[in-house]
Amino acid sequence: MSDYPQTYRTKSKMFRASLFHRALVSEFIGNGLLIFSILLGIVVVSQVIRFLGEAVSGKLAVDGVLALLGFSALNYFPVLLSMSLFMSILLTLSRCYRDSEMVVWFSSGIGLTYWMRPVLSYAMPVVALIAVLSLVLSPWALQKADEFKNKLESRDEIAGITPGMFRESSQADRVYFIEDVDAGSNRVGNIFVRSVQNSKLGTMVAREGFQETLPNGDRFLVLLNGTRYEGTPGQRDYRIVEFERYAMRIESSAALQIQPIARTMPTPELWRNPTTWNLSELEWRLGLPISAAILALLAIPLSYVNPRVGRSLNLILAIVLYMLYSNMISVTNAWVGQGKLAPGIGLWGIHALMLLIVAVLFYWRTQLFSWHRVFRK
Repeated sequence: MSDYPQTYRTKSKMFRASLFHRALVSEFIGNGLLIFSILLGIVVVSQVIRFLGEAVSGKLAVDGVLALLGFSALNYFPVLLSMSLFMSILLTLSRCYRDSEMVVWFSSGIGLTYWMRPVLSYAMPVVALIAVLSLVLSPWALQKADEFKNKLESRDEIAGITPGMFRESSQADRVYFIEDVDAGSNRVGNIFVRSVQNSKLGTMVAREGFQETLPNGDRFLVLLNGTRYEGTPGQRDYRIVEFERYAMRIESSAALQIQPIARTMPTPELWRNPTTWNLSELEWRLGLPISAAILALLAIPLSYVNPRVGRSLNLILAIVLYMLYSNMISVTNAWVGQGKLAPGIGLWGIHALMLLIVAVLFYWRTQLFSWHRVFRK
């Protein structure tokens, strides 16, 4: 009977810890999904604006916008997940301080270091996902985006024409404009073509046209029921010719040879070819999941909020540390690529320094709580 109260207290403490763990992880997940959705929406909108601008200027075919948008979003996923992980932990724990829930947990015997368990339970699956994206999927997405752009650029000059927009040929000797397209009959209506042949400027307008492919593979744009105006600018010797059928040869662009760059190379290929820039890219990919795990731990001591003062100070400090950490990773990677820094130091130096900062902040917060208890007594 003498052991019963002790056993009861132990089970009660375990139950409170389990309840605390589940509630905290659930709130982490909810905040993380919300933050990730907002950040992803911002990235998607900015990329859509950029791709549509390129499509309007003729640098990109309209039908390639969605595919490139998907590849671009997949490339941003590791950074967005890392930011969402850090902010979700920081905001959740800050709310616990603000609502005085931390006082309850500390009074129950749960110290600051105990928060590492639910935080890591939430963070480790996200870190693993970031590693898969960074090491495998992001390079694949960048490679496919380059291949897709090359495929769009190597299409013939007619395939990239959009109704209602002027389109210049790859040789810069023709300008096309079509008013509408009949998808059922594969014909176009109200065509305008301006070309330069033998130093003479020719302009053709036709009511309709279509593409024709000969058995030998040659392709032609056939114009029907149109007029051709031909002459030399500044002179009066213009000729006007009406025609029922006029065929223009379509020149196909040669496929460009894509030179592999470090960002698009698979991770094993970077390891097998350890140039300075390949090692720099490899360190960037490895650094993303490592930094995400460190930032998750960093958010625990940074989340401290004095309810009487407000939470602005800790949020500002967290943003500053995040920006410094991210920028220093980029700087050290650049130094490794330029040969100014050894790869081992470039990979582990900045992360070791940040781990030291995390340990110092944990020690400072723990000592601060201890002083508060002594002062209250």
